[in-house]
Amino acid sequence: MAIDKRIVSTICTLLLFVTIGCEAIRCYQCSSDTDQKDEDLCGAYGKFDKERNIPVECSSDESHTPGTFCVKLTQQSPRGFIWNGRWRQVIRRCASVSSTGVTGVCNWGVYENGIYWQECSCSEDSCNGASSFSSLSTMIFVTLSVLLSILFTR
Repeated sequence: MAIDKRIVSTICTLLLFVTIGCEAIRCYQCSSDTDQKDEDLCGAYGKFDKERNIPVECSSDESHTPGTFCVKLTQQSPRGFIWNGRWRQVIRRCASVSSTGVTGVCNWGVYENGIYWQECSCSEDSCNGASSFSSLSTMIFVTLSVLLSILFTR
Protein backbone atom coordinates (compact mmCIF):
# COMPACT_ATOMS: atom_id res chain seq x y z
CA MET A 1 0.00 0.00 0.00
CA ALA A 2 1.75 3.10 -1.24
CA ILE A 3 0.94 6.45 0.34
CA ASP A 4 1.04 9.46 -1.93
CA LYS A 5 3.70 11.99 -0.80
CA ARG A 6 1.34 14.87 -1.56
CA ILE A 7 -1.26 13.54 0.87
CA VAL A 8 1.34 13.09 3.62
CA SER A 9 2.77 16.59 3.08
CA THR A 10 -0.74 18.11 3.05
CA ILE A 11 -1.65 16.37 6.32
CA CYS A 12 1.65 17.45 7.93
CA THR A 13 1.11 21.05 6.80
CA LEU A 14 -2.43 21.11 8.16
CA LEU A 15 -1.27 19.66 11.49
CA LEU A 16 1.46 22.29 11.67
CA PHE A 17 -1.03 25.13 11.15
CA VAL A 18 -3.47 23.65 13.65
CA THR A 19 -0.75 23.32 16.28
CA ILE A 20 0.83 26.74 15.76
CA GLY A 21 -1.86 29.19 14.73
CA CYS A 22 -5.09 28.39 16.53
CA GLU A 23 -5.15 31.11 19.15
CA ALA A 24 -5.73 34.75 18.43
CA ILE A 25 -3.38 37.36 19.80
CA ARG A 26 -4.34 39.13 23.04
CA CYS A 27 -3.73 42.88 23.37
CA TYR A 28 -4.37 45.56 25.96
CA GLN A 29 -7.20 47.84 24.98
CA CYS A 30 -7.59 51.31 26.47
CA SER A 31 -7.52 54.99 25.61
CA SER A 32 -6.47 57.79 27.91
CA ASP A 33 -9.16 60.07 26.48
CA THR A 34 -11.83 57.80 28.03
CA ASP A 35 -10.20 57.77 31.50
CA GLN A 36 -12.19 59.36 34.33
CA LYS A 37 -10.91 62.65 35.77
CA ASP A 38 -7.72 62.18 37.81
CA GLU A 39 -7.28 58.60 36.52
CA ASP A 40 -4.52 57.38 34.23
CA LEU A 41 -5.54 53.81 33.39
CA CYS A 42 -3.86 53.74 30.00
CA GLY A 43 -0.47 55.05 31.15
CA ALA A 44 -0.38 58.47 29.51
CA TYR A 45 1.39 60.19 32.41
CA GLY A 46 2.43 57.31 34.68
CA LYS A 47 3.43 53.68 34.44
CA PHE A 48 0.88 51.42 32.69
CA ASP A 49 -0.79 49.22 35.31
CA LYS A 50 -1.12 45.67 33.94
CA GLU A 51 -3.08 44.64 37.04
CA ARG A 52 -5.93 47.10 36.32
CA ASN A 53 -6.06 46.32 32.58
CA ILE A 54 -6.79 42.91 31.10
CA PRO A 55 -5.70 41.98 27.58
CA VAL A 56 -8.55 41.04 25.24
CA GLU A 57 -8.52 38.46 22.48
CA CYS A 58 -8.36 40.38 19.22
CA SER A 59 -10.80 38.08 17.42
CA SER A 60 -13.46 38.28 20.15
CA ASP A 61 -16.45 40.58 20.56
CA GLU A 62 -14.63 42.34 23.43
CA SER A 63 -12.13 43.85 21.02
CA HIS A 64 -13.13 47.32 19.74
CA THR A 65 -10.98 46.75 16.65
CA PRO A 66 -10.32 43.16 15.56
CA GLY A 67 -6.82 42.38 14.43
CA THR A 68 -3.75 40.19 14.20
CA PHE A 69 -1.26 42.32 16.13
CA CYS A 70 -1.11 44.92 18.92
CA VAL A 71 -0.58 48.68 18.66
CA LYS A 72 0.34 51.43 21.10
CA LEU A 73 -0.18 54.99 19.86
CA THR A 74 1.24 57.89 21.86
CA GLN A 75 0.50 61.53 21.07
CA GLN A 76 1.99 64.51 22.88
CA SER A 77 1.57 68.21 22.40
CA PRO A 78 4.44 70.67 22.39
CA ARG A 79 5.06 72.63 25.60
CA GLY A 80 2.56 75.47 26.04
CA PHE A 81 -0.06 73.78 23.82
CA ILE A 82 -2.58 73.95 26.67
CA TRP A 83 -2.66 76.13 29.80
CA ASN A 84 -1.16 73.58 32.23
CA GLY A 85 1.74 72.30 30.15
CA ARG A 86 1.82 69.31 27.83
CA TRP A 87 -1.14 67.22 26.81
CA ARG A 88 -0.51 63.51 26.31
CA GLN A 89 -2.70 60.67 25.02
CA VAL A 90 -2.07 56.91 24.82
CA ILE A 91 -4.18 54.38 22.92
CA ARG A 92 -3.58 50.63 23.18
CA ARG A 93 -5.56 48.28 20.92
CA CYS A 94 -5.63 45.46 18.40
CA ALA A 95 -4.95 46.28 14.75
CA SER A 96 -5.12 44.54 11.41
CA VAL A 97 -3.34 46.92 9.03
CA SER A 98 0.04 48.44 9.76
CA SER A 99 0.93 51.75 8.14
CA THR A 100 4.33 50.29 7.20
CA GLY A 101 3.22 46.72 6.53
CA VAL A 102 5.64 45.49 9.20
CA THR A 103 5.03 44.69 12.87
CA GLY A 104 7.59 44.88 15.65
CA VAL A 105 8.63 48.44 14.82
CA CYS A 106 7.90 51.97 15.99
CA ASN A 107 7.20 54.88 13.67
CA TRP A 108 6.99 58.50 14.69
CA GLY A 109 6.32 61.92 13.29
CA VAL A 110 4.86 65.36 13.91
CA TYR A 111 1.43 66.50 12.75
CA GLU A 112 1.00 69.93 11.12
CA ASN A 113 -0.32 71.35 14.41
CA GLY A 114 2.91 70.37 16.21
CA ILE A 115 1.63 67.26 17.98
CA TYR A 116 4.27 64.52 18.19
CA TRP A 117 3.06 60.95 17.56
CA GLN A 118 4.61 57.53 17.92
CA GLU A 119 2.98 54.27 16.82
CA CYS A 120 4.49 50.94 17.86
CA SER A 121 3.22 47.55 16.73
CA CYS A 122 4.07 44.06 17.94
CA SER A 123 2.85 40.51 17.50
CA GLU A 124 3.19 38.80 20.89
CA ASP A 125 0.43 38.45 23.49
CA SER A 126 0.09 41.54 25.72
CA CYS A 127 3.09 43.20 24.08
CA ASN A 128 1.45 46.65 23.89
CA GLY A 129 1.59 46.90 27.68
CA ALA A 130 5.26 47.80 27.65
CA SER A 131 6.55 51.34 27.85
CA SER A 132 8.92 50.52 24.97
CA PHE A 133 8.81 47.70 22.48
CA SER A 134 11.27 44.88 22.16
CA SER A 135 9.91 42.19 19.90
CA LEU A 136 11.59 38.81 20.28
CA SER A 137 10.28 37.51 16.96
CA THR A 138 11.63 40.58 15.15
CA MET A 139 15.06 40.17 16.71
CA ILE A 140 15.14 36.48 15.75
CA PHE A 141 14.02 37.29 12.20
CA VAL A 142 16.66 39.99 11.77
CA THR A 143 19.40 37.73 13.17
CA LEU A 144 18.44 34.86 10.88
CA SER A 145 18.23 37.19 7.87
CA VAL A 146 21.72 38.53 8.52
CA LEU A 147 23.16 35.04 8.99
CA LEU A 148 21.51 33.72 5.83
CA SER A 149 22.66 36.71 3.79
CA ILE A 150 26.23 36.17 5.02
CA LEU A 151 26.10 32.46 4.15
CA PHE A 152 24.60 32.91 0.69
CA THR A 153 26.76 35.84 -0.41
CA ARG A 154 29.98 33.89 -0.09
